[in-house]
Amino acid sequence: MRSVFVPLLSLLLLAAFPASARSATLKPYKDDLFAYPALLSGKPGDRYLVVDYQEMRDINGRDQIPERRVKGAYVSTGVRKVQKDLALKTEAGTIRHFAVGRTDDASLIVLYLHGQGGSRRQGIDDFTFGGNFNRIKNLMAQNGGLYLSPDFSDFGDKGAAEIAALIGHYRARSPGAKIFVACGSMGGALCWKLASGKGEGAAVDGLLLLGSLWDESFLSSPAFQRRVPVFFGQGSRDPVFPVEKQEAFFRAILAKSKNYPARFVRFETGTHGTPIRMTDWRETLNWMLSETR
Repeated sequence: MRSVFVPLLSLLLLAAFPASARSATLKPYKDDLFAYPALLSGKPGDRYLVVDYQEMRDINGRDQIPERRVKGAYVSTGVRKVQKDLALKTEAGTIRHFAVGRTDDASLIVLYLHGQGGSRRQGIDDFTFGGNFNRIKNLMAQNGGLYLSPDFSDFGDKGAAEIAALIGHYRARSPGAKIFVACGSMGGALCWKLASGKGEGAAVDGLLLLGSLWDESFLSSPAFQRRVPVFFGQGSRDPVFPVEKQEAFFRAILAKSKNYPARFVRFETGTHGTPIRMTDWRETLNWMLSETR
C-alpha cells in the first residue's frame, strides 16, 4: 500500500504548488541535436562565444528540404495538441497570437516577436529554421511553461503597446512566471521599447536579440537599471545588421556595468537568419533563469 500512496502523495503535493514555483531550470529536450557545434572561441558558460557554423552541415545536413523542412528527428509535432490560435481583446486592440502550453499558472512565459514581413505563424512553424521553433514549443509544453507568438501592428509605439497588453494579460494569469522576450531581426525594436517603457512592458525578465539591432537608449532604461539579462545571437556575415555594431553595443553594456548579465554568441559565417535557427533555447533560458532568481 505504501508504494502506491507515496507517489500519489507526491503528485498531490506537486499540484498544490503553482507551476512557477516548480521549475527552476528547463529539462532537456533533444539537447544532442540542438547543442552548439564546435566552439571556435570561448567555452560553455562564457559571456562571449564564437560558434563554428557551416551552411553545408547546419542547413543542408539538417534539413530534408533546405530552409523549408527539417528532418523528422528534430521535431515532435504532438505539441500541437496544446497549441491554440487566439484573439485577445485589449485596450490596445485585438491581438491575434498563438499560445502553446499552459495559459494559466505557467512556470515561465516566452514570447517570440517576428521581424519585417513576418507574422505570428513564423514563430510556431515546426519545420523551418531547423526545427528550432518546434523545440521551444516542446520545451515550454514539457516544463509547464507558455510560449506566445503574436501578430502586432508595427515596430513602433502601437506595436509595443500591443505586446505590453499581451504580456499584462498573461502575467495576470501566471503572476509568478518569469517573462522572456525573443526578438528576431526588426522585432528587436520592440524588445528595446519594452525595456525602455513602464508598466507591463518594463516588467520583462530577459531579452533575446536574434539577428537584430541595437539601441543605445537601453543603457539608461528601466530594464538596464533592473539588470535584465540580455542575450545576443548574431551571424558574422549578417548583411542587415552588421555583427561589428552589435558587438560594439554588447561591449558598451559591459563598459557601463562590468558584471552586467549579458551574453553574445557569434555564429561564424552565419547570415541574418542564422541565430533563429541555431540559438540554443534551453541553454540560454536556463542561464536567464539563474540570473533572475
